[in-house]
Amino acid sequence: MNNAELTQRDLAVLWHPCTQMKDHEQLPLIPIKKAHGVYLEDFDGNRYIDAISSWWVNLFGHTNSYINAKIREQLETLEHVILAGFTHEQVIRLSERLVKLTPKGLEKCFYADNGSSGVEVALKMSFHAHKNNSKTKNIFVSLTNSYHGETIGALSVGDVKLYKETYEPLLIQSIQTPVPKDGSIEAAREAASAFEALCALRADDISAIILEPLVQGAGSMHMYHKEFLFLVRKICNKYDIHLIADEVMVGFGRTGEMFACQSANITPDFLVLSKGLTGGYLPLSVVLTTNEIYGAFYCDYNENRAFLHSHSYTGNALACAAANATLDIFERDNVIEKNRETVAYMGEKLERFKSLKNVLSVRQTGMICAIELQGYAPKERVGLQVYNYGLKRGVLLRPLGHVVYFMPPYIITKEECDVMMDVAYDAIESLL
Repeated sequence: MNNAELTQRDLAVLWHPCTQMKDHEQLPLIPIKKAHGVYLEDFDGNRYIDAISSWWVNLFGHTNSYINAKIREQLETLEHVILAGFTHEQVIRLSERLVKLTPKGLEKCFYADNGSSGVEVALKMSFHAHKNNSKTKNIFVSLTNSYHGETIGALSVGDVKLYKETYEPLLIQSIQTPVPKDGSIEAAREAASAFEALCALRADDISAIILEPLVQGAGSMHMYHKEFLFLVRKICNKYDIHLIADEVMVGFGRTGEMFACQSANITPDFLVLSKGLTGGYLPLSVVLTTNEIYGAFYCDYNENRAFLHSHSYTGNALACAAANATLDIFERDNVIEKNRETVAYMGEKLERFKSLKNVLSVRQTGMICAIELQGYAPKERVGLQVYNYGLKRGVLLRPLGHVVYFMPPYIITKEECDVMMDVAYDAIESLL
């Protein structure tokens, strides 16, 4: 079995996500045979440093021995059970731990299968909670340049022009308020003022604002000051608007704190988590919310106030076992503190990129680093050129258009960081 044979079989039957399949007439598809640590290995024996944690999910390396063991252990006792009318120890333990770890006041956990589904849960729950309190609030606010997933509700509250134009007839009502234009506190205050002005006009209609705290992932890794979170929380309190924190990408230590909201010492009304929740092993998401919102749905059956949402694999036992193993590693290895050394080292390595003439800006929040390029038209597909360069030199880089970024597993060594970032530097330099 080799790469060429598997590629031919794949292209005959598969339709890949976020991919123009015609590209694969020239673009190599990489069949992965095995993976360990930060490395992926294909069927021809080539190895690649996973600089993007396989779409931001992998925290502690591929085939992590501890997580593997905990999933095997769970597999021998219970793989899955319906979570309606039944429960199991893994989901109870996970929920107890999440309530303790997340910002104070988040007391209830509702599970789904992935980040987009978690966003859908939060949107529906926000609208329905207001409805149960005799208020009709059917508009959602999101930030400009935002992305929250690709199901219909999640797309509706994003601000990706291509998606909006294509699916507009299907989308629910939403409006955008400006994201802080940069990482300064002044920009944060300016954007918060714009949001408050919108609330002063439309608060009776607005159910919630949804945002990615500190870093807009698919929004080209745009970063902003924590002051914006603090001010938005105050504004939401003033106007009876829910705050939904989408920490699907930034949660579990990516920004330097366990959860990005903690940097501003705020508690959202809804906290959406996924990706790193299971260490990158299995699909799982969770929405944490307050007892107040939970109480808006608590009733006798004939009152018709219950929350109307379910997934077949809600609270899957194997996924919860992976999540509990992931939290074990956080507790056992003092991960957040150890990451600070890696953050500092990556920051030092980033300085070199500032000397390149085709680099517009360099930015970092915790374990997330981004290099924004300048002087290229979209049709040049500069990101694809960087991607191909990286593959040929053993690094998986998947730029967001003209933004090259790093979001590696936390176990990456300094030597592996050197390779990852040096290859990216050479790739960018080769464009000159």
